[in-house]
Parts: sequence; structure tokens; C-alpha cells
Amino acid sequence: MADRRLQVFHTVARLLSFTKAAETLHMTQPAVTFQVRQLEEYFNTRLFDRTHNRISLTEAGETVYHYADKIFELYSEMENAVREMTGEISGSLTIGASTTIAEYVLPALLGDFRSQYPDVTIHLKVSNTDGIVSMVENNTIDLGVVEAPVSNKNLVVDKCRDDRLVAIVPPGHELASKQTIHMSELLDYPFICREEGSGTREVIENHICQTDECKQTLNVAMELGSPEAVKGAVEASMGISVVSNATIQKELRLGTLVALQLDPPLERPFSFVHQKQKFRVRVMEELLEFARAYCHEHQGDEV
Repeated sequence: MADRRLQVFHTVARLLSFTKAAETLHMTQPAVTFQVRQLEEYFNTRLFDRTHNRISLTEAGETVYHYADKIFELYSEMENAVREMTGEISGSLTIGASTTIAEYVLPALLGDFRSQYPDVTIHLKVSNTDGIVSMVENNTIDLGVVEAPVSNKNLVVDKCRDDRLVAIVPPGHELASKQTIHMSELLDYPFICREEGSGTREVIENHICQTDECKQTLNVAMELGSPEAVKGAVEASMGISVVSNATIQKELRLGTLVALQLDPPLERPFSFVHQKQKFRVRVMEELLEFARAYCHEHQGDEV
């Protein structure tokens, strides 16, 4: 219902990037540029200054952006009010999740949500924790689900559930007969690690620094970008690792990995993170409430 040119302009102005706006709006970059130029022709003035591959709002652009914010807030309020009267839950949401959560936690949650709300369309973006928090900060996603603490105090963080991390080794490894292990014992072995920016890696490094081994470092033999890759490297006897217990249930059943409990135990929260908005569309509120209830119901479950 709202003017498409204004929607596109508002997204570009918020992100200060035609490329990011195109990705957020699921449009091509030329199409985004065309919509902005049409709006500039309508107002007969430039809305952006374009210099050295960077853009900034002109004075007129700042004015349009200010009023566009008000327009879209009123539009959302109107939409919510009508849907509250009709009981309709529909619309589109973009969720971002860190790799572990996207692969092992969200499929069941979103599957149950879609069964209850079939008219809701959900787009999922996958990145590491740093990437997801950045997307929330830039408003390129509506809701993030992350596996490490969030330092930005301007964002709302709702804890979903605790996740236990365990050490993993191949069955023939000299540590495989142990049931529990101290983190210091892992530092002598080649370690298969997630990439920088990963929530799992951040939690492990912080855990080491809370013990007497803060001055020591992991003997990183390899950095990999997903839990599946880490597990495969450990199965191939290329090193040991620490991963979410939720990610290794299949391997434990098949006997291709051995899990060792950490002493002291290592847990981290799975959390929802979103902007502090005065007003959100009703479908966003419904998803948050559904997710909170789902997490509470499945708190003690292993994936």
C-alpha cells in the first residue's frame, strides 16, 4: 500500500548502501537505483550525495527520511490494528541465525510455527554471531538468534535456552576413555576451531580466560566455518574440538565421535536479539511469543 519508491529510499537511507538495500529488499541493484531516481525526479532534487563509492543524505534527503519514518510507523500501526480486529496473522519476516542454531535448533521451531501460522513467510539468513548482530543493528533482519553474549546495550536480548558445550575426540584418541576433562588438558592437542566471529569460538576463548590458563592459547590446527566441518575434521583424527552437545547426537549414536564433559561445565545462552522498536508488526510479536514458549517447553531437550 505504501509508495514503493519511498520504501526503497527509506531502506537505502537507513543502510546508506544501495547494495545492502537491494539484498534486504530482494531486488536487483539497478532496480533500487531506478526507484530512488524516480523519487528524486518527483521531488525535483537530489536525496543522496554520491562520492568515492559512498553515499550520504542531502538536506532534502534527511527531511524525506524523517517523514518516511513517521509514515511507515503509522502504516504498521494501522496494519496491526486491523489485523487485531480480524484475528489475521500473516506477513513476511526475515530471521538471521548463527550457524549452529540455524542447522540444529530453528528447523523444528520454525516448522511448528509454520504449521500454526501457514500465511506467514519466513526468510532465513545464516552467518556467525558477529554477522547476525550486525544485521540486527543495520535493520537488515527483523530478528536474530545467536549463541554468544551480545554487547550492544541498544538491542533487546531475550534468552531462549542454555546450550551445553562438550569436548569431542575420535574413538581411538588417547582421551576417549575419559568421561570428564579440564580445559587445560585440551591445550596440548591440535584444536579444530571455528572462525573468528563465531559465537562458539568466543565462548571457548572467554572460558579459558576465566581459568588459570588465560595466558595460554589453543593449539589451533585448523579454522573451519561450520559445525559439520569441525566434526568431520575431528572424525578424521585431525584434532580435537569443543562443540555444542546439540550438534553431535547423530555421531554419538553412530559411535564416530566421543563426547567428554568439561570440568568446570561450559554453557552458553541461545538468545533472540532485536531492535528496541516502539511498534512492531503483529506477526513479529507472535513469532517472539511462540519462540519463547517453544524454548521453555523444550528447555531440557537435546536436538
